[in-house]
Amino acid sequence: MSSSPPPSSPARSSRLTGFFKLTPANRRAALLAALGHNGHHDFRAIDPGALPIDLADGMIENVIGTYALPFAVAVNFRIDGVDLFVPMAVEEPSIVAAASNAARMARPSPDDASTAGQGGFTTHVSAPVMIGQIQITHVADVVAGAAALREASPALLAEARALLPRLMERGGGPVAVDVRTLATQGPDGGVIVVHLHVDCRDAMGANLINTLCEALADRVATLARGRAGLRILSNLTDGRTVTVRCHIPDAHLASPDAPGPAVRAAIAAASRFAELDPYRAATHNKGIMNGVDAVLVATGQDWRAVEAGAHAFAAMTGAYRPLAIWRETEGGLDGVLEMPLAVGTVGGALHTHPGARLALELAGVTSADRLAAIAATAGIATNLAALRALATEGIQRGHMALHARGLARAAGATGELVELVAAELAASGDVKADRAREVYARLCQEMTR
Repeated sequence: MSSSPPPSSPARSSRLTGFFKLTPANRRAALLAALGHNGHHDFRAIDPGALPIDLADGMIENVIGTYALPFAVAVNFRIDGVDLFVPMAVEEPSIVAAASNAARMARPSPDDASTAGQGGFTTHVSAPVMIGQIQITHVADVVAGAAALREASPALLAEARALLPRLMERGGGPVAVDVRTLATQGPDGGVIVVHLHVDCRDAMGANLINTLCEALADRVATLARGRAGLRILSNLTDGRTVTVRCHIPDAHLASPDAPGPAVRAAIAAASRFAELDPYRAATHNKGIMNGVDAVLVATGQDWRAVEAGAHAFAAMTGAYRPLAIWRETEGGLDGVLEMPLAVGTVGGALHTHPGARLALELAGVTSADRLAAIAATAGIATNLAALRALATEGIQRGHMALHARGLARAAGATGELVELVAAELAASGDVKADRAREVYARLCQEMTR
C-alpha cells in the first residue's frame, strides 16, 4: 500500500531559503509561518530540561540524568506530492544540511511550469507485517513435526487472532503461519521454527508479537513433539518494507566545478562500486542510515531494531549489498531505495517523551506508514548528498567546514567569533581542537586592543 500523506495547503512549502543562517529563535518563527494554520506547535518540548528527571526515571532503569541531542528540521522535502519538514535528532555535523540539499535537488525547477506539482520523492509502503518466531528444539522427527504444524496452521492462526481481538478490530492481526525446518540433528536435536506474521497497524509491534509467541509456544511444541525454545519477534522485517524513488535532473546535480552529466555518471559509478564490494556497500548504507536514524531518534523509535533489520536485509542474497541504487537516465539520475522499516506512532517512548510527540506533529505524521516513508526518504536523501560530494569536491570539504564551527564553539567562541574562527580553520585545512583554541585566543586579543 502507498503511504498516506496528510492534507496540505497549496500555499505550504518546505523550501525555506537561508534557513540555516537564522538564529534558533528565528528558525522557529519561520517554521511556524511556513506551517500556516497548523503552526501552533509548542517548542518547549525540545527546550533544555523538557524531559524531567522523574519522567526519564520512569522510561528506563538506573536513571541519573538525561542526555540531549541537537533537534533540527530538514527543509525542502516534497514526499508524495506534499511539502513537509523532516525532524532529525543527531550529533554529527552535515547530516541535516546534506538531507536538505538533496531534497532541494529532487524538487522541480520553480521556473519550469511543465513540472508543476511533480518532482520530489515518491514512496510505497507495504502492509505493516511483523514476524514472531517460536523456536522448537529436540524434535525427534522434523519431517513429521513440520507436517503436523502445517496441518494445524489454520487452527493456530485462528487461536492467534482470538488472542488479539482489539488489533483485529482495527484491521490488523495475525495474517499467516509459516513453518521452517532449520536442523535435523545437532546439539539442539531437530530444530523447527514457526513464523507468526502479524499486521501491527500503527504499532511497531514488539510487545504484542512477543506476548503472542509466548502464549502459543507450548501448543506449538506439543504439536511438533519437541521443546519450546526462544519466543520473540524478528527484527528482519522483510514483510514491512518501504520503497522510495526519485529523479534528479542533470541541472540540479551540477556543481561549480563539474557539469551535471559528469556528476550523474560519477554517482552511478559509485553505486555500481557498492553493488560489487561489501566494504564499500557498508559505508554506502551507513550514509543512508545517517538520515533514517536521525528521524527515528527524533520521533522516539527503536532505531537499533531498524539498523539490525536493514543490514540483515542488505545481506539476504548471501552478499552484503547497497540498500539504494542509482542509475543514469536521459538527462538525469534515477534512485531507488528499498529497506525494511518497522516504526510506530502508538506506544513506546511516544507516550512519555514530549520531543517525540512534537517531531511527529512537525512532520504531519498520523500513521506508522507515513513515518516509515519519511524516514526512508531522509535516508535516500543523505545517500544522494554523500555520493554527490564524493563525485565532486570530496566528502570532507563541506563536512569539515561544519566541523570547524563545532570546534570554534567548543573553544569558547560565541556570536560572530564562531564564523571567524571556523573560517580560519577551514581555510588553513588544520581543523583541530588545539588549533581552534589558538585562533580563538588570538582573535580575542586582537579585538581587545
